[in-house]
Amino acid sequence: MPRPFILGAPHRPLFLAGTLQALAVMGFWMLETGGHYAGLWAVPQWSLTARIPPSLIHGMFISLGVFPFFVFGFILTAGPRWQGRGDLPPADYVPAVLLLAVGWLVSWLALAVPNVLAAGLGLVALGWGRVAITLTRLARIRGAGGEHIRYVAGATWLGTAAVAACMACAAGAPLSAGRLGLTLAVWGFLLPVFATVAHRMLPFFTASALRGYVVRRPAWALRILLAGSLAHGALFVAGATSWSWLADVPALLAAAHLSRVWWSRDALANRMLAVLHIPFAWLAPALALFAVQSAVGDISWLGQAPLHALTLGFFASMLLGMATRVSLGHSGQPIAANAALWAAFWMIQTAAVVRITAEVPGVHGGVLIWLSSLLWLVAFGLWASRHAWTYWRPNPAGAPE
Repeated sequence: MPRPFILGAPHRPLFLAGTLQALAVMGFWMLETGGHYAGLWAVPQWSLTARIPPSLIHGMFISLGVFPFFVFGFILTAGPRWQGRGDLPPADYVPAVLLLAVGWLVSWLALAVPNVLAAGLGLVALGWGRVAITLTRLARIRGAGGEHIRYVAGATWLGTAAVAACMACAAGAPLSAGRLGLTLAVWGFLLPVFATVAHRMLPFFTASALRGYVVRRPAWALRILLAGSLAHGALFVAGATSWSWLADVPALLAAAHLSRVWWSRDALANRMLAVLHIPFAWLAPALALFAVQSAVGDISWLGQAPLHALTLGFFASMLLGMATRVSLGHSGQPIAANAALWAAFWMIQTAAVVRITAEVPGVHGGVLIWLSSLLWLVAFGLWASRHAWTYWRPNPAGAPE
């Protein structure tokens, strides 16, 4: 049984649950891709896949069940400090932790008993709602971080709607409801939150490590990025994908501007900063791929390359860097990238490149899709072996929670 101090700070139980969920999701996907795409073994037979395609299950479980654990763990720990307040009491996050953890456990049972998926996602939606209420309350407090916390709170409500749409799909609604949920998850929740957190924290972390580094946070660039993300999602839902470049181009220019003003050779020489700056540098090229795909007028052209440049290149890489920075800082360890993080980080970069290459015409993409999922799994397993233990052990005397 985990010791009681695992609930001592929001990031502890949520990061641990996210770690276990990531390993489970990528293990599931590695088995699926090895069978479906690479032909390395018999295709796994799950009762749930008779109702919902494996790719949609993968999308639901990773976008709504892996990234959010880390996002919530981070923001429920850092958000109050942005607003000049003390740490949240356990009553503000423990119920959400329990709802999310139990909800995803039930959802995994749905692989064999499909009818329980709606119930599992219902519990997950309640957990999201609890987090959204807490963040909304924080956003109403006047503070220097008010704009950032408001954006994250609003995105969390959109993410709650995404879970509800997937729950409707699990309850018998058309598969289009699940796809709507994934669109809301990526463009309404994940991209806005990752962009907002990077805007707030990346310059701060860099300035804390590099003497003389000037913190720049142009608010207009973040606002354009968020507007572009929401507009892209709305155009996709409306079936107007051939016009989404109108949202993507301003957003990619804003992302490129932020990369330029934050870039520093000294930052790249510091591994702990490199694993934050390099992931953000993926954002502009990912949006450029979406823009080109839209301008061509055929979303099958480039296939899933733009999506994986965004989700693997930006989200997964940034998750690794941010989670490490928080885990080290809150466990009394030196803020430095160890060999495990550095190896895992470059495995994720390789996984992203391999997955994008799988969409190139004439390439045997099936094997590459499987290889990308394997690299993702090994990378996260390597990272977990170094950091997961910190979530259930007490901090050294005097170290912050």
